[in-house]
Amino acid sequence: MGNEITASTIGQVIDWAYDKAVNGLPGMGTAEDLGTEYLTNNGNNPVEAANSLIRWQNTKAATSGFLSGLGGLITLPVTIPANVASVMYVQLRMIAAIAHIGGHDLRQDRVKGLIYACLTGNAVMDVLKDVGINVSQKLAMNAIKNISGATLIKINKAVGFRLLTKAGTTGVVNFTKAVPLIGGIVGAAFDGVTTNTIGNIARDAFVVNGLASEPASNEMTTA
Repeated sequence: MGNEITASTIGQVIDWAYDKAVNGLPGMGTAEDLGTEYLTNNGNNPVEAANSLIRWQNTKAATSGFLSGLGGLITLPVTIPANVASVMYVQLRMIAAIAHIGGHDLRQDRVKGLIYACLTGNAVMDVLKDVGINVSQKLAMNAIKNISGATLIKINKAVGFRLLTKAGTTGVVNFTKAVPLIGGIVGAAFDGVTTNTIGNIARDAFVVNGLASEPASNEMTTA
């Protein structure tokens, strides 16, 4: 792989980071643990819990010490900068925790697929459309009846390409260009704006517009 990073490489790291977010890293709680903690601390109010979690990710969790600490814990499946993978892990863990706050099963393919898509921020609707999932106007978990394993793979690839597109290029980018595109970090800095956007989209999808772990129907919510 050398000093090059491709959409396929990003896809592998997405899968790795999600597995670690759901199952935990040494010294780090799982996404479910994180979601439960914030839900409990916010009076079991899902929206307040999600908002509190997003604020925390933009402050304490965004410090260089937090990210560099993660770097010492991870063993990556592919050659990619540890800080890039750390940010992806932090953001996926945040999205997954928000999904858990909304009462969703993190091991369902349709939940996992939407979590992956949320990683692209404002491009989430386009990613879903690219893989054949049409969601009109309002992104909601209970608007997506099912995402198969095959569709999940397509979402993974689409997310990889979207993240590359953020770097203003297609195909292959150098590591130095890859660092700002995932999570927006330059050196030890962390792009709080990107994380805030991702968090807000995840909150709307899984908590505000997706109030049940299983959809009652195929219709979009109007709340």
